[in-house]
Amino acid sequence: MVVLASAGGNTVPAIARLVQADEDTIRQVIHRFNEMGMASLDPQWAGCRPRQISPDEEQFIVETASTRPEKLGRPFTRCSIRKLADHLRLHSARRVRVGRERLRQILHRHSITFQRTKTWKESTDPHRDTKLARIEYVTSHFPQRVFAFDEFGPLVIRPQAGTGWAPAGHPHRLPANYHKLHGVRQFHGCYSVSDDQLWGVVRRRKSAANTLAALKSIRASRPDGAPIYVILDNLSAHKGSKIRAWAARNKVELCFTPTYASWANPIEAQFGPLRTFVIAGSNHPNHPALTRKLQAYLRWRNANARHPDVLAAQRRERARIRSERQRRWGQPATRAA
Repeated sequence: MVVLASAGGNTVPAIARLVQADEDTIRQVIHRFNEMGMASLDPQWAGCRPRQISPDEEQFIVETASTRPEKLGRPFTRCSIRKLADHLRLHSARRVRVGRERLRQILHRHSITFQRTKTWKESTDPHRDTKLARIEYVTSHFPQRVFAFDEFGPLVIRPQAGTGWAPAGHPHRLPANYHKLHGVRQFHGCYSVSDDQLWGVVRRRKSAANTLAALKSIRASRPDGAPIYVILDNLSAHKGSKIRAWAARNKVELCFTPTYASWANPIEAQFGPLRTFVIAGSNHPNHPALTRKLQAYLRWRNANARHPDVLAAQRRERARIRSERQRRWGQPATRAA
């Protein structure tokens, strides 16, 4: 507007009144246009201090922050913002001086955050793919005849930490008693995949006899004589000669999960709600009382199998146990970092 008004023959005071600016500012704009031409209309003023960290240095900072400190020759397993800034300034192959706040902004812009380390395991079973393929086949083609079996425990009689509603600043308190005077128990659970029903009993220990009793209860739930499939892990108490002989006589196929792949057993996700709603935040006086609580929960759970709280606890447990590889069998394998 200033340039066009000046080209139209207007005086400086008239232009200043038109754009509501100081007369000296109008003269500076006109003189700058006379010196630089059209380039003066786009001055590209930064308005702050010039950049002191180049894009290459910024990329080097991101790569350094993403590298474990041991590989950088530092004597610790993680770097704070202060330690990372000191390393960049003093110990790195390429010295970069950067403040802590500026370093935090760079990491935030590149989505580098402080995260908890996760673990993963890969099955070493030579028959891993065959076993997983068999489990996936029977669960997809014969879900009404597929069952899962596993033990949940050890169940210990002592106060267990948990969460619950309470007045602010006044949480419920449990006695700090860590004496295990009642021994341990094992919950032997059976899960029907098609019916979404869970049942089981509490035993003193894991044994082949208890496993066989559980398999007989599963066989009794389908008395039509048709073949059934039971998914279970590779515990030695699950694969004795008596169990295999009984299974062969009674049309029960034992589908074993691969080694280090317990996440392939559908019952594992069902133990999450047990831990959340019965064990966490409890202070059971003895094992009979704990057993009554477990059975009461199972009755409620089987009547409310699709309750949102039950499904949410199952999702959390499924995410936890599948952190070994964080994928379901049948999906393409991901390369480990």
